[in-house]
Amino acid sequence: MSDVPQDANAGCPGTGSEQAGKTSGCAGCPNQGSCATGQGPKPDEDVPKIAERFSKIRHKILILSGKGGVGKSTLTASLARALAEDTNKQVAVLDIDICGPSQPRMFGAENETVHDSASGWSPVSVRDNLQLMSIAFLLGEKDQAVIWRGARKNGMIKQFLRDVDWGEVDYLLIDTPPGTSDEHISVVQFLLQAGPLDGAVIVTTPQEVALLDVRKEVNFCTKTKVPIIGVVENMSSFVCPHCKHSTVLFPSSTGGATEMCNVGKMELLAQLPLDPSLAKCLDEGADFFEEHPDSPMVTAFSNLAKKLTDKISGN
Repeated sequence: MSDVPQDANAGCPGTGSEQAGKTSGCAGCPNQGSCATGQGPKPDEDVPKIAERFSKIRHKILILSGKGGVGKSTLTASLARALAEDTNKQVAVLDIDICGPSQPRMFGAENETVHDSASGWSPVSVRDNLQLMSIAFLLGEKDQAVIWRGARKNGMIKQFLRDVDWGEVDYLLIDTPPGTSDEHISVVQFLLQAGPLDGAVIVTTPQEVALLDVRKEVNFCTKTKVPIIGVVENMSSFVCPHCKHSTVLFPSSTGGATEMCNVGKMELLAQLPLDPSLAKCLDEGADFFEEHPDSPMVTAFSNLAKKLTDKISGN
């Protein structure tokens, strides 16, 4: 078994090495001091607390994208709505996009506040079986910039995982920022230490410039041992609301997500069109499923929700 801690820097010699805490790769590592003295890193006292919180959550799913602007947050909010259509299931969304939290706006909950009690932070209830937690609820003004270094971001994410009192939840969707940065490393590290993680849904658009970054996200999942549930290709086409003609928005010069999934042996869960009505509802914080129940997008998200639940439950 490897003696390299999950939060170690690249180039860590291992806690049992004579060079532990003394090499150039150890500089800035949170374990450097304890390793240099031969004590090794201390166990994280918060991990058992996180494990206790998450023991009541049946399925934990990361929503990832390698690139911004591909509709990851839109997919998270809409997928959560689709899952919550089954009133027998409890659904929750954790927004860890620290610098650009958008879920409160999309759920029409911008003016809500988080209540702190003896049992922890209470997430905001969007409907009876759908709840949300985001840093946006903790900011004084909605236009306030979050200018934090990595350590503070990591601390905030740990606090979300440790202190939010979700209660019994069937599906927790974790909306992450684009890329493979501090937020991703922290949430994966803490979740894998605390218990099983169902895996990640990776969001992309068809053009090669998006797929380039998605392949890096796939590599991140491989290196961090996060299972990939599947890929969703967003904005695959535009369907005119008047004539219903379908137009390709982003030509897939290299075969799009279909070819990427074939090569990488991943499942393409859905190819979703662009619907301006969905964007309008999310901007206004309205429930697209109630506003446009007969939309093909509602059917598409319902099918995606079923495919996802069947896959993670082993059906």
